[in-house]
Amino acid sequence: MVGSWDARDATGANCKVTLSSTPALDLYRATASGCANKDLARVSAWDFRDGEVYLYQPGGSVAARLRQGGGGLEGALTKSGAALALNR
Repeated sequence: MVGSWDARDATGANCKVTLSSTPALDLYRATASGCANKDLARVSAWDFRDGEVYLYQPGGSVAARLRQGGGGLEGALTKSGAALALNR
């Protein structure tokens, strides 16, 4: 899961999400750049549990949940329920 991903939201907007192996409390650091979606742009940490990748915002709120599929990660933004895909 660690590395740089191309994120595409339901509107077709693209940006970069980087998942790091650097610990941040009980999670790992994550960064997002160039994301038009405000929830995705604020991603600061991530975790993998129960077969899902969780992307977190500062304060611990879950921005998105994703599962492996289609050669990448597929899921949805938590607040809006809009589709989100991460591909290499």
